Amino acid sequence: MVGKEWDIIEKIKELKERRNAVILAHNYQIGEVQEIADYIGDSLGLSRKAAQTDADVIVFCGVHFMAETASILCPDKIVIMPDIKAGCPMADMVTSEELRAMKRKHPKAAVVCYVNTTAETKAESDICCTSANAIKVVESLKGFKEIIFVPDQYLGHYVSTKTTKKIILWKGFCPVHLRILPEDVRRLKAEHPRAEVMVHPECIPEVIALADEVLSTGGMCRHARESRAEEIIVGTEVGLLYRLQKENPDKRFYAASERAICPHMKLTNLEKVLWALEDMSGEVRVPEDVRIKAKRAIDRMMEIV
Repeated sequence: MVGKEWDIIEKIKELKERRNAVILAHNYQIGEVQEIADYIGDSLGLSRKAAQTDADVIVFCGVHFMAETASILCPDKIVIMPDIKAGCPMADMVTSEELRAMKRKHPKAAVVCYVNTTAETKAESDICCTSANAIKVVESLKGFKEIIFVPDQYLGHYVSTKTTKKIILWKGFCPVHLRILPEDVRRLKAEHPRAEVMVHPECIPEVIALADEVLSTGGMCRHARESRAEEIIVGTEVGLLYRLQKENPDKRFYAASERAICPHMKLTNLEKVLWALEDMSGEVRVPEDVRIKAKRAIDRMMEIV
């Protein structure tokens, strides 16, 4: 660790204590950010930590919808992002107006929205879900035979293979997971024939068909610890490999595609974390009327898990 980096880390620690702040980081963040985080996790784990923390300030190292979720759950806390421009293309693929139009077309359907959505979209939904619990959430809706699933068509398609309910798919997608191709996985399997394959359910069906396990990033971390496999091919954003390798130094991990990089997740770095704590800049706050409606959808999800 170079001197400048050490100085920044020490300043972050000092400011974090002074502000009574907690640093939450998504699994896709760069290694240096993961190292200074109090908690690293997937969307569900981060939501839980945000709801449970006693901190006055939440520094959210992720993308905008995640910080919004923290603000929805913790209206009495200050939620700041080191880079407010870190967004999610998938979340922008559905608007509240478009969802209301879809609901009018399918008045008997319940709306399940992936956590990768804006607060306004969550406010128009019956219940929220993550990739870790999407199947459980859909199955929990006992009184509904039809489900509008927004915005990820590939996660929605995966859920449709695990339920008898009719899933009405939105045409959204994650550009990062779309870069993982079947030929990538087949090539790596040929190079590492003893390797296990685990992929994210945002991947296309042809990639999922090649997997031994289909898991959220949190599920991948747990499975990597428990698996007897010494080599694992990982079909998700490449940032997860930093955590996987650190927690399992005796195993080898291979990115299913080196192209699976989220530029928005990579916007956050140590300097930006420090500047956010110094200036208390990049605050994310959800309007109260939207927050109350969105929180109902998130609370219903949290009750199921």
